[in-house]
Amino acid sequence: MTSEDTKRRRWKQTELTATRLIAARQQAGDDSGIDYSDIPRLTDEQLAQMVRLRDNRPKVAVSVRLNPQVLEWLKSKGAGHLTRINDILVYLMQLEASRRLAELGGTMPDLPKAARRRLPSEEQE
Repeated sequence: MTSEDTKRRRWKQTELTATRLIAARQQAGDDSGIDYSDIPRLTDEQLAQMVRLRDNRPKVAVSVRLNPQVLEWLKSKGAGHLTRINDILVYLMQLEASRRLAELGGTMPDLPKAARRRLPSEEQE
């Protein structure tokens, strides 16, 4: 059976209703019907290896003028020097927010280790 066969197929009303119901639940994020009991718990080692996924919000295109030595330094770290600029700025933004929060007596979680490997340490500020 090909995808063309599926497109040309005449669906029964009950099949259409069930498909629409499943699609609506998925879109609403309703996963209450999923049985998680057979999924093993993550080990401490697995949890330690986890990293935060990148935010998928669309980015805004901008033009930035950099000193040649800054661009050279960014490129020397490997592929993704433009993404690295954003990572550094996000890091600094979160660092500023966490310092403000600390002044108020709160705490903010650290960035994951993977992000820190690409970013300057606080001592280098």
